[in-house]
Amino acid sequence: MEVAIVKYNAGNIFSVESALRRLGVTPCLTDDAETLRRADCVLFPGQGEASGAMSYLCERGLDDIIRSLRQPVLGICIGQQLLCRHSEEGDTDCLGIFDADVRRFMPESHEDKIPAMGWNELTQLQTPLFAGLKEGDFVYFVHSYYVPLCSQTIATTDYVQPYSAAMHKDNFYATQFHPEKSGRVGETILSNFLQIAAEASILKTQTK
Repeated sequence: MEVAIVKYNAGNIFSVESALRRLGVTPCLTDDAETLRRADCVLFPGQGEASGAMSYLCERGLDDIIRSLRQPVLGICIGQQLLCRHSEEGDTDCLGIFDADVRRFMPESHEDKIPAMGWNELTQLQTPLFAGLKEGDFVYFVHSYYVPLCSQTIATTDYVQPYSAAMHKDNFYATQFHPEKSGRVGETILSNFLQIAAEASILKTQTK
């Protein structure tokens, strides 16, 4: 199975690559359009700032390439935020896959530290992305912006207020948390995503 990681100006990409290698997958880190379109699945991870990341993607045509992908795609951290419609970070228009806007955390007490950093639990799990997991499993977050709950939310967490820990629309999945830094739970999520991709690839072959 061909697995591609979008190469762009966002950090943390190599930790995702390492996590996939631990699952027995050797991904291709690329910004080449044909390589991304040919892959059985694409991961779109990163840490960084929304406006700079979107400028980089648009300058290289990667914005249109990502929108055109039809195989399973998994956005991670800022990857989830960039798949949304708009971000308050830098007043940035994003890729518009998810019908939601990204908001900045507004602390409600001195105990609310921004960025949100550390382990938090997942609830209201939906879709096969979370197969084998249970309500209350913990994953690792680092972020200052969040996606409010919406119709495309498939997992919820709570920091300052409940928000979208994960999202899904058509072939696009996304997590605000870092599965590659979330131990056994994160490994299960990445494995589930690869299984979703494998099943989609088989179905595509059968319908040709």
